Amino acid sequence: MRIAGQNVMELNGKEPGAIRSFIWALWLTILMPFGLVLFILTTVFASMIWAWMFIPLVFVCVGLTRKYANLHRSWTTRVMGIETPRPYRPMPAGATWLVRLRVIATDPATWRDLAWLLVNYSLGFALRLTVLIMSVFLGWLVSPYLLRAHALLNFWLLAPARSTQLASRVEQLATSRADTVDAHATELRRVERDLHDGAQARLVALGMSLGLAEDAVDRDPESVRALLAEARETSGQALVELRDLVRGIHPPVLADRGLDGAIQALGLACPVPTEVEIDLPGRATAPVESAAYFAVSEALANVMKHSQADKAWVRVHYADGRLFILVGDDGVGGASIDRGSGIRGLERRLSAFDGTVFLSSPSGGPTVLSMDLPCELKVGKVTS
Repeated sequence: MRIAGQNVMELNGKEPGAIRSFIWALWLTILMPFGLVLFILTTVFASMIWAWMFIPLVFVCVGLTRKYANLHRSWTTRVMGIETPRPYRPMPAGATWLVRLRVIATDPATWRDLAWLLVNYSLGFALRLTVLIMSVFLGWLVSPYLLRAHALLNFWLLAPARSTQLASRVEQLATSRADTVDAHATELRRVERDLHDGAQARLVALGMSLGLAEDAVDRDPESVRALLAEARETSGQALVELRDLVRGIHPPVLADRGLDGAIQALGLACPVPTEVEIDLPGRATAPVESAAYFAVSEALANVMKHSQADKAWVRVHYADGRLFILVGDDGVGGASIDRGSGIRGLERRLSAFDGTVFLSSPSGGPTVLSMDLPCELKVGKVTS
């Protein structure tokens, strides 16, 4: 069996010693009855789901089963020396209980967990019992390999299959691509609308004023002066609108001062007092900087419009190849991704970069919007 081009028998994990094998086998054996109880309760409650009162119990049992399986995944990762992924499908934001139930029921990982509980109780128990016995007699020779075999069994059952990983990644990329195309089309329509209703209309009015001035230049010089003054004012307004339009596409402050300076400027411009803390060891690529900038801009716009907050804060830092952004306020809370607050569009914008968005906004506040996206930074701070 090969995983991501690596043979599972050639992984980086090292066979534990006899004493550690005994301790681990004992620990796993103590945990085993909880798995059996979870299997029985989950199957019983699931078979009685037609009675609505059992639906919350199914959610509880599935949640505990996943925590139990994740505990064994962590142990397997430690023994095998390779990450054992958690293959659960993400739950749609704001999903109803019926949608959540459907996602859980159609997730192959749910059924793999249940199958693993049975195998862990039978074959897994036999392996652990053998380790416990061998640790007394021939532990220095056999037990570590038996425990590693147990970890390999866990890996086969708990880690997603390669085909499942690829299918999930393809689905994720297809969704991200569709969201990106929609966001791009929306942005193009906005630019077209702004040009048509703003600068284009100003330029048409400017042309009309100049035409009238040309017709009246000989017979009414006074009206020509008024028309020229109006034309000058119209050209100034058109220039301002064009600058605003360009700033909305890619702000000059972002190009000149980088994400650090641009977000500082957003904080200063926000009517709600905003504390900004940024720790970036360099600059990201222009598309990532633009996405992060407009994400913060949209988040602060929501603070101004909906939060009734006395203060807000922005935190930006970089770690482990990801850019983390936190925007919060002390307002009334109650925000939702699905209530037309603009966060859905923000989520689509970041999904183009494999970014994630999480909103916490209980009634009464505070509201905290967490965002992160993968990126690489160029070495060196940006100077203003």
